[in-house]
Amino acid sequence: MRTIVLIIALALLAIFAMLNTNALMFPHTLSLGFATYRGVPMGLILLIVATLLTLVFYFWAGITGLRAQADSAKLLRDMEALRVSLDQQEGSRFAQLQTYLDERFRALEAARGAGADVPALTARVDALQQDLNLQLAQMDDYLKSKLR
Repeated sequence: MRTIVLIIALALLAIFAMLNTNALMFPHTLSLGFATYRGVPMGLILLIVATLLTLVFYFWAGITGLRAQADSAKLLRDMEALRVSLDQQEGSRFAQLQTYLDERFRALEAARGAGADVPALTARVDALQQDLNLQLAQMDDYLKSKLR
């Protein structure tokens, strides 16, 4: 986009110079304060200065764009380094979680290995529950008989 604007500006200056060649080449007196020059084409000097300023601003804009791109590239590199760091931390957390789950599964497998006693324990708990229910019923009957 900047190149197109530069080409248009330079083309307009060239057209202006071609249409006004006589006025641009008309001799004038040029005073710089410490020296005076006679018969200098003032219009041509101004046209050259305008062309140089156009080129200076074009290159200045290009350098500014390059600086912006360099800053964004640096930011992207920093963000990539941060992402890699976070991925490593997440990987270490997953490793810790995997280790914890492995330990829990080993403990469950060990408990399952001792699970052969589970039916016997269940039968014992059922027997104790029946005995407790029987004793509670006897106490309830005793208290009812005493309260009548």
